Amino acid sequence: MTDKRNLLVATLTLSALTLMIVAYFAPIWWVSLTAPNYPPEAFPDGIRIHFHFDHVANGCAVAAQGTRMAGEIIQKDLAGDDERYNPVTDAGGNFDQGAEGLDCVHEMNTINHYVGMFPIETGAPVERPLAKFFFGFFAVMLLAFALPAPKGRMYVLSVGFLAVFVWMIVDQFALAHLEQQVQHYMLETGRFFKEPERIQAWGDTVRHASIIAIAGLALTMLIVVFGTLKIRSFQLLLAFVPALLPVFFVVTYAGWLWFFGHNLHPWGAFTVKPFMPTVFGEGKVAQFSTFSYPAWGFALLALIFICLMLATLIRRKQLREGCTL
Repeated sequence: MTDKRNLLVATLTLSALTLMIVAYFAPIWWVSLTAPNYPPEAFPDGIRIHFHFDHVANGCAVAAQGTRMAGEIIQKDLAGDDERYNPVTDAGGNFDQGAEGLDCVHEMNTINHYVGMFPIETGAPVERPLAKFFFGFFAVMLLAFALPAPKGRMYVLSVGFLAVFVWMIVDQFALAHLEQQVQHYMLETGRFFKEPERIQAWGDTVRHASIIAIAGLALTMLIVVFGTLKIRSFQLLLAFVPALLPVFFVVTYAGWLWFFGHNLHPWGAFTVKPFMPTVFGEGKVAQFSTFSYPAWGFALLALIFICLMLATLIRRKQLREGCTL
């Protein structure tokens, strides 16, 4: 009976690990803006972007490199400086002529700056670049949890965490990716906001916060190793914490939406009161209708939660029955 339950725990845990790897590369949430100047004939999904754990992606059909629409943004419409191909007025009705779509991340940034919002790329400047290491951390925990033998579990935790730590230090410091991320953040922040001293201060904050997060993750690894070694029931956290990935995402996502809506700057052409952007559902900002819903990657996170909670409950029952684990 114990062997069967151990096999079930391992199957559920490794299934969750596989889903987690896929979820890392999948869109987790999407946001779309629609307005009268974006007719559904040309923009059936509006101006749409996809949020991933480590980046924000274009949710519109990707413009082919070198096509006219690849570089088009709404500012050109407003300025009237460039003659643009308009698929709505094309006599032949060929809506796809010359391109496949806009870069909607750029387009949404342009729209947002009219009300004084930060560029999208400035959101989660610590969480996004470090997401791969947090996923590595969770992966090691799940591999260890899948093993019923304490010695094997401790070996996986020790070796796995050491590998993640070395990877993180080499990537962030030896390869200077941390500094590159800080410079990218400052560049994005300065796209509309031209105050170098303040931007430099914000960049320093991101750098320091990233170092604290890296140190915090390293300390957490040590706590997990010693906790699992000294406290028998601590092993349940190896699956329970990664199971909360959907909660972590929604809380972080909502927190950054609040930040964007409550930190508006004077560069905006239109003045609006601080507001909370829509986390889930439909909303309205000025003439824009907003839509915010989970993408298919969030369904993977829900499956991860189910698999790991079942595995945790089974292992918890084994511990209560006094099984040697």
